[in-house]
Amino acid sequence: MQRLRMLGAALAGIMLLGTASACGSDDHGDKAGTDETIVVDITVEGGEITPKGDRVKVAAGQPIDIVVDADAAGSLHIHSDPEQELSYEQGTTTIPITIDRPGVIEVESHEPPQVIVQLEVR
Repeated sequence: MQRLRMLGAALAGIMLLGTASACGSDDHGDKAGTDETIVVDITVEGGEITPKGDRVKVAAGQPIDIVVDADAAGSLHIHSDPEQELSYEQGTTTIPITIDRPGVIEVESHEPPQVIVQLEVR
C-alpha cells in the first residue's frame, strides 16, 4: 500500500511539473539573460526618422542590433550609463549594443531632436 502511495505521489509530481512547464511563455523579450538578439529597425529619410518613441522590451545583457537605413550619415545618442554616441553611414548600418542595467534607455537623435525608441531593460 505504501508503495502505491509513493507511486501516486511521484505521478502527481510529474504531472504538476508538466503543467508548470506548459504554462511557459514564448515571449523572448521578457526572458532575463537570453542570447536571442533583438533587432531595432530605424529609418532616416529626408530629415524624418522612424520609429517615433516606440518602446521595446529587452532583458539586461541581451544583445541588441540597431539597424539604421539612412539616406545620409548621422549619429544616435543612447542615454545609458555611460552615455553613448553611435555613428551611422549612408545606406544600412548595423550597430550592436548591450545594456546591462535595468531601466528605460532612450535612443535619440539630436538632428532632428527626437526620441526614436525607448529600450525597456528588465
